[in-house]
Amino acid sequence: MESGDKIYIWQLGDWPHWTYDHQRLAPLLAQVHQAQGRLSGRMHDLGLGLRDEAALRVLTEDVVKTSAIEGEQLNPDAVRSSIARRLGIDIGALATADRHIEGVVGMVLDATQHHISNLTAERLFGWHAALFPTGYSGLEKIRIGAWRDDAQGPMQVVSGPLQRRRVHYEAPPAHQLDAEINDFLLWFNVDQQNDPVIKAGLAHLWFVTIHPFDNGNGRIARAVGDMALARAEGAVQRYYSLSAQIQRERTEYYDRLETTQKGAMDVNDWLEWFLGCLLRAVRGAEDTLSSVLMKAGFWRHWSGTPMNDRQIKLLNRLLDGFEGKLTSSKWAAIAKCSQDTALRDITDLVERNVLMRSQASGRSTSYELKPPA
Repeated sequence: MESGDKIYIWQLGDWPHWTYDHQRLAPLLAQVHQAQGRLSGRMHDLGLGLRDEAALRVLTEDVVKTSAIEGEQLNPDAVRSSIARRLGIDIGALATADRHIEGVVGMVLDATQHHISNLTAERLFGWHAALFPTGYSGLEKIRIGAWRDDAQGPMQVVSGPLQRRRVHYEAPPAHQLDAEINDFLLWFNVDQQNDPVIKAGLAHLWFVTIHPFDNGNGRIARAVGDMALARAEGAVQRYYSLSAQIQRERTEYYDRLETTQKGAMDVNDWLEWFLGCLLRAVRGAEDTLSSVLMKAGFWRHWSGTPMNDRQIKLLNRLLDGFEGKLTSSKWAAIAKCSQDTALRDITDLVERNVLMRSQASGRSTSYELKPPA
């Protein structure tokens, strides 16, 4: 980038004074507020246990998907166990979570559970250190709990092979970071001029545009946005996952970011996409609610039927959305029992009409929940 070229938004003279047309966004914003209120009201009508179950599902999806956006695959069972342990929710046997999973979970929960507390540089450093407990991103050693220093050159978002590398974005130079972050934090903690949902969209964009860390900027930007949404809703429990919706729209997400970061301070298009994505996330939470109610109805129906701990654990796995086919060998592996014991557990549930043999079993017999009569 040659001196004097103004390619990126942070190089403009009116940076970082965002502008947008509130009248243009008002109808979409009203739909978001209405959907949030409707979902919150439906969840409030549920018992505490069902609300905890819904929140656990959503938080698990949020942690898994915010990492998936960056190409990282986390073990959902380990994530769920880590969240349940931190929130004091009893889900039976807990899966082991490594330091990396614990770090992502810790950041997401801190952002939403403690949204009232000020966002500070020290807090951002803590989140960053939690994301990279070994001090490495893959095989690359990075600066932990500190702003990047650009020792290896400007911070760039790139794609493609080295010979045909495409630069999507170049962040402000490291010597500007203290001033950039101070401006951002002052606005985030103090300024009340924006609608709080609009503020969440701006916070996400602003932070990821500064790009202050060697790595992890996307995940931290989404946590900052979630913190702003929690403030907007005045609630620590979340019943929808914006990160999951962003992951579904990942290509559009990156395209919108690149276009906005190479554009003007008018961010109507970005906010329009952000509000639409948020609306789709909130409306999609109806599926989570339906799953939670179905699970509760299932256990009410079978409450008088004695079952052992292995059967309860595996049935819950099916109710939570078991990936692949449930065979006796998978049952034995998950329940940590012998193949014979697994087959006895399954046969017992088939005879009681809780399970049925799958019609699409293939070579090995698999099982699924029997639909209610």
